[in-house]
Amino acid sequence: MDERSKLHVGLDVHKDSISVGAAEPGRERGRVVGKTAHDVNKLLKMLVKLGQPEQLHIVYEAGPTGYYGLQRALQAKGYVCEVIAPSQMPRRPGDRVKTDGRDCVQLAECSRAGQLRAVWIPDPADEAVRDLARAREDAVNSRTKARQQLKGFLLRHGLRYGGKTSWTIAFYRWLATLSFEAGASQTAFTEYWLAVQAADERVQRLTQALEASIAGWRFEPVVAALQALRGIDVVSAIGLVAEIGDLSRFDHPRKLMGYLGLVPSEHSSGDRVSRGSITKTGNAHARRLLTEAAWNYRFKARIGRQAQRRQEALSEHVRAVAWKAQLRLTKRFAMLLGRGMQPNKACVAVARELAGFVWAIGMAATQEKSAQH
Repeated sequence: MDERSKLHVGLDVHKDSISVGAAEPGRERGRVVGKTAHDVNKLLKMLVKLGQPEQLHIVYEAGPTGYYGLQRALQAKGYVCEVIAPSQMPRRPGDRVKTDGRDCVQLAECSRAGQLRAVWIPDPADEAVRDLARAREDAVNSRTKARQQLKGFLLRHGLRYGGKTSWTIAFYRWLATLSFEAGASQTAFTEYWLAVQAADERVQRLTQALEASIAGWRFEPVVAALQALRGIDVVSAIGLVAEIGDLSRFDHPRKLMGYLGLVPSEHSSGDRVSRGSITKTGNAHARRLLTEAAWNYRFKARIGRQAQRRQEALSEHVRAVAWKAQLRLTKRFAMLLGRGMQPNKACVAVARELAGFVWAIGMAATQEKSAQH
């Protein structure tokens, strides 16, 4: 059926309720259909009154409710349902009233006008890997907080580690030598230390589970290929692929850079061109992983022992692209620093170019996998 002849339906989805709006083909204003509890069966009864599944085009904004309960359930019933990026929703400057009814009607009208951009919806297997990757990231953040609390306790008691690096085997041995006269202080120290140890074990468990979860995954070759790049190990590669998904959906690396929010913002008018900081739109998890990897290019280009091991099973083409990335990005980082650019800005600029090499290697790995089959 022609998209222009469909009835466009907008859903304003909340944890406990769903408001439904509809926009008929043409230029008439949309209308509020009703409001129901967040229950798929009740929503389906309301949608049946609007038309057959092939007559409706349903949209709703991405949110914390996920895909399992709504989008996939509607898709299984034959409905065309898209999840919309909230940051891409048109906003009227003069609109000062926001209600659920207005929101669902605006979604329907914008869908009819073709102004909305749908987000990529992962397969259940892809989403499971992403859930595990984010669980590990949360565990790492919790461990960092536990470590800060322990070091804050030690600093209050005037204790400072004399070595160069904390959280090493030597640092843990130093912690084992500490003793406090007050029993309450000793108990507090022990609890802080046990919390850090428990956090370490949790991160280790999740790391092992994450590495095991990609066996047989459809993006496993892409994960292996991305590890050829400097600064990207198996955990970072899994995180990048789980967050970005199928790299082939970007027909040019610049679109991937824009998706990751690594391109500069711009506010130009007439002859005036004004560019500012990066947009920071899109996926923040993948942007952080790329930025962390980009810091490794401030050192001279080289292939270490671990990198050699990761590249052993990779094709010559992938290894060549990875080495080209090292030569270009290390030179780029040094040039930007030599011009007096602030290191953080230089790192973001390198991360933007690194995204292009991630796209190139991911596409090469996908093509090699297709050729094998």
